[in-house]
Order: sequence, then structure tokens, then C-alpha cells
Amino acid sequence: MNATPLTVTAPQLRPPFRYIAIEGPIGVGKTSLARRLAERWSMHPLFERPQDNPFLERFYRDTARYALPAQLHFALQRAQQAQEVAAIHAAGTPLIADFMTQKNEIFARLTLPEDEWQLYRALSARIDAQAPRGAVGGNPGAAPAPDFVVYLQASPEVLFARIQKRAVPMELQISDAYLHALCDAYNEFFYHYDRTPVLTVNAEHLNPLDSDADLALLVERIGTMRGRKEFFVKGTSL
Repeated sequence: MNATPLTVTAPQLRPPFRYIAIEGPIGVGKTSLARRLAERWSMHPLFERPQDNPFLERFYRDTARYALPAQLHFALQRAQQAQEVAAIHAAGTPLIADFMTQKNEIFARLTLPEDEWQLYRALSARIDAQAPRGAVGGNPGAAPAPDFVVYLQASPEVLFARIQKRAVPMELQISDAYLHALCDAYNEFFYHYDRTPVLTVNAEHLNPLDSDADLALLVERIGTMRGRKEFFVKGTSL
């Protein structure tokens, strides 16, 4: 009598959402996680390109002097990325990005004095208004909000250590004070953000890049989340 073969359940390889964004401060692991999830779920990856900003290195050296040109360049870049997101989304292709096009104001509000902030808002609004129409609902340059956001958190001390370890020359100029302010700005942004569900993940002890088990834990939590906002800390049930 032949034994009944065991049935092995295949891992869930279909993305649970059509458009997922990974967000968080520099050094937290956004790009690495987006790459792994894109491979797992066969999603189109779209990555932020900070290295394309010619003012960024000077911004890290002299924030007050170069904040405005750096942020305006990012505003132009975000307008282009919004069009890319909209085109991919309109084609029905599952998309994962290591940024949100809606986050521009986190950095601009953090780094610009009030007069330059007002100038930035006016210019960035004009950039958006002049973008090609037809992205979403006829809105000029509009990109859809993500269906789901993974917000990666880590302490400024952990981020500083990771930045030092990966040793990208211009990033080594980032100050500890800037990282503290950036973490606070991200927390404030996501405290108020309510357009889409957000899973906030403590990324200090979770290593989905090198650990398949950690990746599986995160994937399971994404798939089982039912509320609008939840927190995931490895080893707890928050």
C-alpha cells in the first residue's frame, strides 16, 4: 500500500498589496528590504536616487547653505518619480518602492528656515502643477498613495553606527544631531499620516536582508495586519 504523499504548502508568492512603500530614515534598511520583497513577490522595484542630487554632498557638509537647492532638486526628482509610479500603477504592475513621493515635506520642513520653507512650498507646488496630466484622476503629476506602507524605525545611535559601517563618503558627514532630528521628523510624519495602512517595524533587531526567518516573520505580519496602524517588534506581539 502506497503511503499518502505529504502536502507541502508553498509560500505566499503573490503580493498582498498592489503598491507597497518602504520608508524610514537613512541607514534603516529601506532599499535592502524593498529588493528582497520585490524578488519574493515578483514586484517591480522602484528606488530612490539620492546620489543623483548634485547638492546632497554639499548639504551634508553645510546644511544651512545648501538645504534649499538640495530640497528643490528633490522636488524635481519626486515629480518625475510620481509620474513613474503612476505609469506603473496604471499598467497594473505590482510595485514596491523604497520611498514615498508624498514625503518631501519631512526633509524640507526639517532643514529650511521659515522664509525658505515658504519659497520651497510655492516652487514645489508650481513644479507639481506643471507636470503632465493624466496620472491619477486627471490630477497634474499626481501619484497614487501606496496601498500599504512599512515604516522602518531605529534609534539614531543604531543608524549612525550603520552609516559609519557602510562608509559612503558623503554620508560620513552626517551629524548625530541631524539623525536625531530626522528620526523625530519621521515619527511626527507617520503619527499624523492616515492615507493608507502603516506597519511600523523596529528594525534594530530584525534582519530581513540576511535572515530568511526574519523575512518570513515580517511577510507574515504584513499579510495578517488588519488595522490601520500596527507596530511590529521582533519577539513581541504589539
